[in-house]
Amino acid sequence: MPNQYTPNPSIDQREMRGQSIAQNFGWVRRVDETTYMVHSQTLDREYRVEQTETGWVCECPDAQFRFMKCKHVWAVEISWTLRKRVEEARRIEPIETQACVACGSEHLKRSGVRHNISGDIQRFQCLDCRRTFVVNIGFEKMKHNPKAITTSLQLYFSGESVRHTRESLKLMGVQVCPQTVLNWITKYVGLMEKYADQIAPKVSDTWRADELYVKVKGDMKYLYAMMDDETRYWIAQEVADTKYVHDARLLFQKAKEVAGKRPLTLITDGAHNYERAFNREFYTNHNPVSVHVRDIRLRGQVHNNKMERMNGEVRDREKVMRGLKRMDTPILRGAQIFHNFIKPHEGLQGRTPAEAAGIKVEGEDKWKTLIQNASKSATDFRQRSRGGQTTED
Repeated sequence: MPNQYTPNPSIDQREMRGQSIAQNFGWVRRVDETTYMVHSQTLDREYRVEQTETGWVCECPDAQFRFMKCKHVWAVEISWTLRKRVEEARRIEPIETQACVACGSEHLKRSGVRHNISGDIQRFQCLDCRRTFVVNIGFEKMKHNPKAITTSLQLYFSGESVRHTRESLKLMGVQVCPQTVLNWITKYVGLMEKYADQIAPKVSDTWRADELYVKVKGDMKYLYAMMDDETRYWIAQEVADTKYVHDARLLFQKAKEVAGKRPLTLITDGAHNYERAFNREFYTNHNPVSVHVRDIRLRGQVHNNKMERMNGEVRDREKVMRGLKRMDTPILRGAQIFHNFIKPHEGLQGRTPAEAAGIKVEGEDKWKTLIQNASKSATDFRQRSRGGQTTED
């Protein structure tokens, strides 16, 4: 990005200080697309940094009198670049084609459709090596077509039982047993969960935390959940053995890691374990100071209705089951993915919490889009870990 400042031998020190400012939570505050307020490292004040036709302009003395690219401009450029990268990562699009499996060429053309008892899959031909192949990202070596798998995920997490899901698949000509549906849930929820955790949602500064009892092998356990108040994005969860004495710090740590920040306001009930976790994970003497609101009521200005509505979704999923089998069950993690990325909410004007948090999942079948991108992300990671060598799944 161009700027109006002249080079200087001490520019590296200013860049390092700018990086230090950008890493401090709340020190680079975005006012609008062209204006930022940056906290001073030495004074209790903020400097305005604005974007002009020639670049970023800061009102600090270093920029005004020495005509240097100051540390505040460096901090804004670092923050601006990071925000653009995050916005690009928040757009998740379907993957229709890829390079040729034989020669790696991207010069492809459609070459009819492969028909079998599992469904239809588009065929492609490489214009360089002339090889014909199919692209089935995320569903490689699966007996049934992607539509059957994503339909089963949609039905199950909408509240249908495994057996009712199987009966609905019969209408599509898909014959499966209940265990197959559970195997699909286990496989693809685990894949999507790892991918979704890499995407930072753009949540507000007010979060809510609550617990809900669930049965695991007939024993009472508690599902702890953290949700953003504005977007209703389900940020983090964990299952615990106890209610009032459980250390909620792990939940708070994961929420802070996923969101990339701490909340300025946390709303919970009066349980003391929330207070202890808040003091250790979110509270700080530096501005802005986080506040813990513990006085919630069914009626009044501060209530927990939004959190109770999300708890109702979990309860709807649980009531057609005979309890959960284990504490790290994929059922609860799948419910979180369904809540965030798939289900539209009336309170969000028909948007999903992910869309309200700036994450756009494209395509008619959002389950398929998530699975494709999650599979591609996992494959790319394996290739990087193995020095770029391509291996067949």
